[in-house]
Amino acid sequence: MTTEQAAEEPPIVDLLGVGVGPFNLSLAALADGVPGLDAVFLEQRTAFHWHPGLLIEGATLQVPFLADLVSLVDPTSRWSFLNYIRTQERLFPFYFAERFHIPRAEYDAYCRWVSGELPSCRFGHRADGVRWDEDRQAYEVEFTRVDEDGTALSTGRLLARHLALGVGTAPRVPAPLQALADDGDVPVLHSADYLAHRERLLAAGHVTVVGAGQSGAEVLLDLLRARPHGREALTWLARTPAFAPMEYSKIGLEHFTPDYTRYFHGLPEATRDRLLPAQWQLYKGISTDTLGDIHDELYRRALAGGWPDVTLTPGVAVTAADRRDGRVELSLEHREEGSRATLITDAVVLATGYAQRPVDGLLEALGPHLARDASGRPLVGRDQRLVLDDEVGGSVFVQNAERHTHGVGTPDLGLAAWRSAVILNALTGRPAYPLPRRTAFTTFGLDPDRTNDEQKECA
Repeated sequence: MTTEQAAEEPPIVDLLGVGVGPFNLSLAALADGVPGLDAVFLEQRTAFHWHPGLLIEGATLQVPFLADLVSLVDPTSRWSFLNYIRTQERLFPFYFAERFHIPRAEYDAYCRWVSGELPSCRFGHRADGVRWDEDRQAYEVEFTRVDEDGTALSTGRLLARHLALGVGTAPRVPAPLQALADDGDVPVLHSADYLAHRERLLAAGHVTVVGAGQSGAEVLLDLLRARPHGREALTWLARTPAFAPMEYSKIGLEHFTPDYTRYFHGLPEATRDRLLPAQWQLYKGISTDTLGDIHDELYRRALAGGWPDVTLTPGVAVTAADRRDGRVELSLEHREEGSRATLITDAVVLATGYAQRPVDGLLEALGPHLARDASGRPLVGRDQRLVLDDEVGGSVFVQNAERHTHGVGTPDLGLAAWRSAVILNALTGRPAYPLPRRTAFTTFGLDPDRTNDEQKECA
């Protein structure tokens, strides 16, 4: 491994992004349209990939195609989904297809196109540490160039006036199943790795899917469609009291607007913490179309006589898991009944969601300067900026690490362009991208002065 040492100091860029997922890719795309702004984005993966294990054939985005990287802020941008379709010579087929919700694989291909065309995106670069350099009035970011296997090739450093952290999320594995998930010989895996293990799962005698979100429903449906009639041997378990549809009414979706995000941010910390779990159907439910497809497939299999060998049971928690004679033994508890049971299965797919990756490790050197809430979480301002003390002159913006301060819309693709514009406006100190004063018919809260102040901030 070599060290990249230039004879002179590296130039100071205006913005350095860490991580190139959809949110920082949106920021990179919109930053490309700001004259004079010098931005660089580092990503340790060697190419863009968006949930590759869940690009199941037929699966679509849960948001309209207008929730691309730029359109809800700048529909004229060259980085819009419609322009991507035009460059692929598919604009007329897309027009006749009348698809408002595009295939998930097509969204992934669109993002890969943008990331490959943007000169600011540098893949195969892992950010290792950040510190504030008082003399240079810039952040010093140490990085390592890596290959596809993660092997270090060389090291280097960059200087930036401001940072944007988009480090993404990591698969969440329940504690009772962690040991088995870590054992490569046991077919217990997170849904993030589903497609890589699909053939192994189809060959298994009995498969259990755990989790009642969209991923769990899509995995179950894909397995159901591929397994033989009468020998489906599938079980679907969920902690939630029902396999419930996601809130998708037009007024209900206004919880995913900037208006609601600002309202939520202004609530007391204790109120925000109480609200989030109660709003699970806004972001953890299942598409009604997917639920309908599952029922249709089950009904079709029942036409030949008898019930398909599929068990759907909500309200169940997996309390323990062990290996038993080459199979997996799950200990189950039904919360409403207070009953317990044991399930023997050959494979388990954990559609148990994702956890925000903590930024503390990367920002260890900034720890003493970082403000935190009563629960020890970083405070994040309305403009996506971490709250730092006056000793640090540059800003650190975060994306998809602020659900505790910004609410259910934090991981939503539909707010990606708006969040990026908020960051760029804050960074440049001017409306690089003018934003609407109002985005919802719903008025959240009763304080008109607060609402008017918020609307003025967006203008």
